[in-house]
Amino acid sequence: MPEYLDQIVSYVCRTNFNDLPQPVVLRAKEVLADTLAVIASGAQEEEVKALTGRLVDPIAKPVATLVGPGTRTEPLKAALINGTAGTFLELDEGNQFGRGHPAIHVVPAALAVAEEGRRSGQELLTALVLGYEIGTRIGIACKIRMSMHPHGTWGTVGAAVAVGKLMGYDEAAMKEMINVSSSLGLATSRKTMLEGGTVRNVYSGVSNFMGVLSHQLVQSGFTGEADGLKTVYGSVVSDTFSPEVMTDELGRRFEIARNYFKMHACCRYNHGTLDALERILAKRPLKAEEVRSVDVETYSLAAQLCDRNPQNMLAAKFSIPFAVATLIVHGRTDVSCFSPQAVRTDAIQALAKRVEVKEDPKLTAMMPARRPSRVTVTLKNGEKLEAEVTMNKGDFEDPYGPADLEKKYFSLADPVWGHAKAEQIRSHLIAADKIKDINQVTSLIAPISSASGGAG
Repeated sequence: MPEYLDQIVSYVCRTNFNDLPQPVVLRAKEVLADTLAVIASGAQEEEVKALTGRLVDPIAKPVATLVGPGTRTEPLKAALINGTAGTFLELDEGNQFGRGHPAIHVVPAALAVAEEGRRSGQELLTALVLGYEIGTRIGIACKIRMSMHPHGTWGTVGAAVAVGKLMGYDEAAMKEMINVSSSLGLATSRKTMLEGGTVRNVYSGVSNFMGVLSHQLVQSGFTGEADGLKTVYGSVVSDTFSPEVMTDELGRRFEIARNYFKMHACCRYNHGTLDALERILAKRPLKAEEVRSVDVETYSLAAQLCDRNPQNMLAAKFSIPFAVATLIVHGRTDVSCFSPQAVRTDAIQALAKRVEVKEDPKLTAMMPARRPSRVTVTLKNGEKLEAEVTMNKGDFEDPYGPADLEKKYFSLADPVWGHAKAEQIRSHLIAADKIKDINQVTSLIAPISSASGGAG
């Protein structure tokens, strides 16, 4: 077995809650609260409701919480549905170093298994940190093909590691878990996000499903290859995989502590442009009818988001012209600004057609350390308004504070649960390390029926 794989397996298996630094524990609690609120809000979308109705049998092992509906189902389906709901609004946290969204690939699977096994809050937080760690490090160690979407790839391994940790796997079983799950990622397509193909939203749900399924496979005797990570991430979805990255400062640098949170309800590649535009609007509020044109110069990946006429909510979230127009018209970029009704707003559609997005190679050269954007608004009276940023607000270098995260949580959770219950749920999550059975928290969302039982 490759030495690096021995090292990460040994680290995962021997690490317990008391080994985690307090700042890491605090960040894990914030990630857990943020992710559950994002899932709850995303679960209100019609596609998620329809999928839940088709998949869920209310009498089949109802032990794992469906965060939005407030009901329970079997762990595999809870992992799939919650993981899918969590990406619908484009508000799930991410990690700029791993170039993906680790938490939404780990939390649903870990939560479902923790509920079934009646695990403690400390056990859930530890599994979250470790699953997040290994998944993100795979993203750092390789460079996934540009034609692929990062959802549904290395997150599958992150979910599997979290599940294995919750199940108390020894090193031999954890190795098998990693090698089996490494082959269960999807052949994802980046074009889905650009064209508004909402199949993209299920990628993270499938990763969570596969993370739980990996446990069932390993326990059933299925095996993987000797080093699935190196094969899949060194020659299948990527041509480069650096094993040394997997162990660099392992146990000293925690990837969950280097994450970012999102406030704009759209693709992160939009955020630099929106941050720059907000600087302009803070000095000079604008009306759509005043604007002759908006020119955006940005880095290569962001410049791909140039669709001036997105046809649905997902496409709008991956359109800089739409995001710019909706910020000017509404003065904000929350969930409501990207609703199906908002996408069809005449004033926003008309203004989006006056937004031009171009790549500036000098800005592209600043990646990956920076995510720059330059915005120039030209008014009909000839006045020009300009602003430039070099990083997104909320990134590791410029993080949102606790008050920002709390405000975001309640903006998403209150409409689903009501403020009193949302506040109660959050207070439990922020004190999760004191919880003896995670069902003490989730029972506030979905009461436990007499048929739910315990660990199987």
